[in-house]
Order: sequence, then C-alpha cells, then structure tokens
Amino acid sequence: MTQSSSEESGSEKFEGMIRPDELRKITEDKEMTELRQVLEQQKKVEAEQKDVYQAFLNQHVHPEAKARVTAAVRRAAERGEKEIQILQFSSDFCTDRGRLINNFDPNWPETLTGFAKEAYDAWDQNLRPLGYKLRAQILNYPDGMPGDVGMILYW
Repeated sequence: MTQSSSEESGSEKFEGMIRPDELRKITEDKEMTELRQVLEQQKKVEAEQKDVYQAFLNQHVHPEAKARVTAAVRRAAERGEKEIQILQFSSDFCTDRGRLINNFDPNWPETLTGFAKEAYDAWDQNLRPLGYKLRAQILNYPDGMPGDVGMILYW
C-alpha cells in the first residue's frame, strides 16, 4: 500500500520539533543563570557581613554610657530585675566563634574582639570595682551552632 500525497510520513509531521539535546541546553542555561544569581546573592551577603563586622570593630563605647547604664539598671531594679543585657553580637565576632562562651570557660573574655572587647574593658575598669558582674552566654543556636552572644550585666 502506498502513501497518499495528503498523508505525511511520521518524520515529516514532526519536522522542526525541538530535540532533546536542545531541551537539555535550555535546562542547563536555566540552572547556570540560577547558580549565578545564588553566587551573586552570596557575595552580596558576605560583603554586608564584612561591613557589619568592620562597623563592630570600629564602634566605641558612647561618651554617655555612664548615664545610660545608670538609667537602665535603675529601671531594671524598679521592675524587680537583677540583670540587663547590655550587648548582643554574632558569635562569629569571637576569635573562637563562641566556643569558650558556650562552654562557660572562664577565659571567654580573651576571645572578644572589637566593640565587645571595648565594652568588656569598660565594665572591668569602671563597673566591676562598684560590684557589678558580667557574664556572656549564647542566646540562640541556628542550625545547631552558636549564634548570637549576649553580654549580661548583673548585680
């Protein structure tokens, strides 16, 4: 039996159809675009984190710290509290990423950097002689790892 001129052969019906290798190329191009976007976003986040860390390193105890701390501890005592959190920062800013703080090691102050070290030194020189105490603790554990550190002033 012969094919009539009105009927097309199977290969002619699908002539010009996109081929699997072209589909794979489209998929690969899409994946590469997404990967580039993820990498660009990651670079942006890393740059922002670096900026935050640089700001942390360059921040200093405010000249009005004495008045601010006095007011804060008075308000806390009036509420019946015996401590206040004076600082919160990423454990990544510690030289050991918060390991000594997490383990309640008495040498935790040696791991402080930047503003946290300056705040600790201000406490050590000015508030410790008055009877104030200071502790640091890990406040959260994102993905099971130490997250933010809180420095708590107590009396």
